[in-house]
Amino acid sequence: MRLHEARAIAEGASGRNGGFGLRGGAAPYDVTAETIGRDAARDYWLQTEAALDRIASLAGDAFVRTGSLRLAADAGERDELRVEYELLREDRFDVEWVDEPQGGRSHAAMFHPVDATLQPARFVRRLAVHAAEAGVDIREHSRIDSLDGLEAEHVLVATDGYPSGLLGPLEGLIVPTRGQMIATEPLRERLFDCPHYGRNGFDYWHQRDDGRLVVGGFRDFALHEEFTTDETTTPRIQAALESFVADLAGRPLRIDYRWAGLFGLVMDFLPVVGRVPDTENAWVAGGYSGHGNVLGLLCGELVADAMLGRPAPRLAIFDPTRLL
Repeated sequence: MRLHEARAIAEGASGRNGGFGLRGGAAPYDVTAETIGRDAARDYWLQTEAALDRIASLAGDAFVRTGSLRLAADAGERDELRVEYELLREDRFDVEWVDEPQGGRSHAAMFHPVDATLQPARFVRRLAVHAAEAGVDIREHSRIDSLDGLEAEHVLVATDGYPSGLLGPLEGLIVPTRGQMIATEPLRERLFDCPHYGRNGFDYWHQRDDGRLVVGGFRDFALHEEFTTDETTTPRIQAALESFVADLAGRPLRIDYRWAGLFGLVMDFLPVVGRVPDTENAWVAGGYSGHGNVLGLLCGELVADAMLGRPAPRLAIFDPTRLL
C-alpha cells in the first residue's frame, strides 16, 4: 500500500481545522432523518460514536473527551434545536438540554457528552506512524496529477476539499470552501470547558489547555469569497473573528496565530464515498462539509472494506452517483 501526499502529513485541512470531534453528520439529526430515513440516520450517528471511540484509542493525549455545546443564537434556532433534541432523545441518544447557557447570552443549547476536542495535526501524524509501522509506503511532497502509470489495482482519492483533477464527472461537485481561524494569547481564566458552536455552525470555538481561545467561522460575512481554493486569511473575516473573541472574553485579546484551510462542501451535507463513476479502479472519500475529523476516519474504514471486496452496505447513503 502506498500513500501520496502533496504536502507533508497534516499540512492540509487535517492539521488546519478547529479540532472538534463531534458525533453525527454535518446536517442536524432530524434533517438527516428526513433525507436518508430515520433508521439509516440512527445507524449513521451510532457509526460516528463508534468512530469517536476508535479515535480515542489511536490519538493518545491528542484527544480529550469534553462533550460539546451547540448553541441557539436566536429564538428560531432554539426551536430548530428543540426538534433535533426531541428526536435524539426518542432514538435514545445521550443528549442534554440547557436553558440558559453562557449566563443567558444564548437562547438555549444542547450538550453532547460523547464529543471531544482534538489536536488534529498531532492525531493525524500519529495515524501516519501507525500506517508506516503497518508497512504503508508514505511519500510526502508527491502530488499525483494523473492515475495513469500508478500500477495500482485500486486508487483512493481522499483530498476532500482540495481539487485533485482525478474525480472525472465528480470534479467540482465537492465544493472547495475556506475556513478561517485565530488563536489568542493564553488566558489565565478558564472560560470554556468544551467546544461551543452556534449560528448553524458559522461560529465555533474552544479553549485549549494552555488557555488560548481557538475561534473559527464567520464565513457568512463574505460567503461568496469563501468558496475558493485560496488558503490565505482575509481582513473582513479576521476582523469579525477578533471582534467576536473580544466579546467572548469581555476585552480585546492579542491574536497570536491566524490561519485558513479548505474543506469539501456538499449540498446535501452527506459524505461522498465509493467508486468514482465511469472508472474501473478509482474511489473517492470526501465531502465531509466541515466534519472531517470523525467522518474522515469512519468513511476511510468503510471505503477500505469496499475496496477489499468486503460487504459495505452502509456506503449506499454516501454513493457518489447521487451528485450526478
